[in-house]
Amino acid sequence: MAKKRNEDSNNRKQRAAAIREAQARKQRAVTFTISVVTLVIVVVLGLVVAKSMKDSPKADPSETSGLASAATVNAIENVSTSTSDSIGAGSAGNPPKAVSGDPLTADGKPRVLYVGSEYCPYCAAERWGLAIALSRFGTFTNLGQTASASDDVDPNTNTLSFHGATYTSKYLSFTGYEEQDRTRSKTLDTVSDADQAILTQYDKGGSIPFVDLGGMYVSSGASYDPGILAGMTHDQIAKALAD
Repeated sequence: MAKKRNEDSNNRKQRAAAIREAQARKQRAVTFTISVVTLVIVVVLGLVVAKSMKDSPKADPSETSGLASAATVNAIENVSTSTSDSIGAGSAGNPPKAVSGDPLTADGKPRVLYVGSEYCPYCAAERWGLAIALSRFGTFTNLGQTASASDDVDPNTNTLSFHGATYTSKYLSFTGYEEQDRTRSKTLDTVSDADQAILTQYDKGGSIPFVDLGGMYVSSGASYDPGILAGMTHDQIAKALAD
């Protein structure tokens, strides 16, 4: 009997050790994935800034909202790694900051949380880099396009919209909220109570855009000046990403 009890005890210890090791492997995978996504976002924002500051033909911004064109989506999904590597971190400011807390996950994968509004010019700037970075790891369906408000700073900045879009990835989960439309007259997405708690915890100033990368990094506010996209059409911005 004593021998059997010892064997049972050893088996329980082995199972417990195996569970701890599996949990540790999962946490390492989450940490690695989010770190890679964060690096890609910073690099891509540097790419947007570097190209947009160059002289380029200007056009009147389109104020129509709808689905992003196939050409725009293709440009977002196919920015080459060699292009982004050659730019490096660029001169983008306000990079994501490390935070300590519980991992942010969904369906067993690290989750990226974005909260913004279509009227917001700073969100307009940020969405380009975020969409490109996420497209390295998955695919958007029904990605939208719109422009920021006509009565705010940097008016009519052409941009994307996550309202109504879905994101599919083996590596990441993504939640994108656009709280209001570009005219501030219509509520689009309502932030869940759980995600509102994250905003309350980390976004003390209430700035948008807000991005939480797996509970490991957060950013609040734009990483670069939306004014450098002034007058550029969706097509011009999309083409600039490949340079």
